[in-house]
Amino acid sequence: MNTPDPFTAYYAPLLDNTYDVVDRIVINAFFALGGSPGGFRTFWREWQGGDANLDDTHLMRVAGRFARRVRGWAKKHNIPVIYCKVGDRKHQIAEQHRPTDPNFTGIFAVMVNRVPTPVWQVLRFPNGGLHLKRKQPMPFVYHYSFHIIDPEWGHVTIKMSGHAPFSAQVMLNGHEFTACQARKKGIAFAKEGNCFTEVADAEALARVADALRSPAAVGRLEQVCERWIYRCVCFGLPFEDQKRTGFRYRYSVFQVEYSRNLLFHNGHHMEQVFNGVIDRTRSLLDIRRVMTIFGVKHRRRARPNGEPPREETVLEMPVYDLTIFKVHFGRLTLKIYTKGECVLRTEAIAHNVAELKCGRLLEKFPEVVGKLSELLGRFLEALRCVDVAWISDKSIEELPAPGVVGKTRVGGIDLNKARVRAVIAGVVSLALAPRGFTASDLAAKIRETWKDAGEYAPRHASYDLKKLRAKGLVRKVGDRSHRYEVTPDGLRLMAGYTVLREKVLKPLLTYKGRCKSGPKVGATAEIDLQYQAVQRQMQHLFKLLRLAA
Repeated sequence: MNTPDPFTAYYAPLLDNTYDVVDRIVINAFFALGGSPGGFRTFWREWQGGDANLDDTHLMRVAGRFARRVRGWAKKHNIPVIYCKVGDRKHQIAEQHRPTDPNFTGIFAVMVNRVPTPVWQVLRFPNGGLHLKRKQPMPFVYHYSFHIIDPEWGHVTIKMSGHAPFSAQVMLNGHEFTACQARKKGIAFAKEGNCFTEVADAEALARVADALRSPAAVGRLEQVCERWIYRCVCFGLPFEDQKRTGFRYRYSVFQVEYSRNLLFHNGHHMEQVFNGVIDRTRSLLDIRRVMTIFGVKHRRRARPNGEPPREETVLEMPVYDLTIFKVHFGRLTLKIYTKGECVLRTEAIAHNVAELKCGRLLEKFPEVVGKLSELLGRFLEALRCVDVAWISDKSIEELPAPGVVGKTRVGGIDLNKARVRAVIAGVVSLALAPRGFTASDLAAKIRETWKDAGEYAPRHASYDLKKLRAKGLVRKVGDRSHRYEVTPDGLRLMAGYTVLREKVLKPLLTYKGRCKSGPKVGATAEIDLQYQAVQRQMQHLFKLLRLAA
């Protein structure tokens, strides 16, 4: 079990239980020999007895035979084959056909849709030679999603191309696995959708969920893949041909979601905590922009080629009474949202595990999960540091004094300078960067947010970061790395200073210690009432000090 992060530890008195689970898992299954022109030609010779019939026509016939066999088998066994359109939620459609028999195992539905996929194209020459290449652009071909009930993993989906060499994806759900194992161990729980809402023995459930974090998880994942994938590929390549050609899949991890779930005593307390955290942190931790959408979320179209990866903070309400706070860093996403009546869930999502720089083969799965767990812990620690910041007298007094980094003497930090304030705001907004940030990232952020940045370049950012390092506000990620990360104490201090300046001093000085007059429309927020009370008191203090703000 994981040690609690600062965020979870702070709100522990309001919680019934907590548990971590590896949520959605997507595994790519591929036939290694079929990935290259020479390898595919060798496989075809073993399968067909030669390559005289290796052409586009026969490749299309293989795909057509796959489709006919799937439909014929499904009709014989009374299994629905549903053709889906773009935007259809195939998993939700399949759940409507899920068998009610608790002892059922096997395929219960097949979803068909068209997806752009690499497909081999054969070019024949007059002298009898041939050349294999990938079709460009990638054509839309039919994929068959086999929805399966597995005794250990619950609902499993295998999505397979009908074109040789039959590439596939295996989609699993850690909550389903944990629920199946908990039933076998007699652990009582209540489950609502993809979430445990009540747990009788939280420690026992956590131990079950931790099975997907251990090295033994690799064997479990390989077993479930091997148990079903060859039954699905037999529609295109019968078992006899699989054995004769030595057709075997290899597996790599593509996507993983890791979640931490906080079960509150009271749903009202959960809403207060969540809404307060969002209101207090979203402006400080803004990576690109904050976007609030009420009602249905309208997705943007695909980004044009060459556009930089998505880096933004999004606050969205896709359905009624559901608020999601997301932070995107390219192909990594951090997310916090409410689930059910009393569950607050935080997630770290790798849309492509290559972004984690730890390998993609199935054997690397425990390391991938460890990276996501560490990323999620840093996310919650940053939320906690920004949510409850502090500034000590000693820290403020020491900031302007010169500092030393290694053997280099650097200047102090003068908070009265606009450049320093812009740097602090930029560093705080980059605090959630999963792999840290570079001087170039900071320079780009400052040019984006500070109107007087001018020609602020990475060399300027590097010098400013050196001054922050001298004060212990920022540190390098590794000894020889060019990436930086914010220290917890540094994040608290910089966030506290930003809140003090922007939310306390500027509002008081802007109105010169006088309360705003005029009729009140609707209910006045509690923070506005506090501002008014402070302004009334400051009005008398300004008069005594003879201060004109």
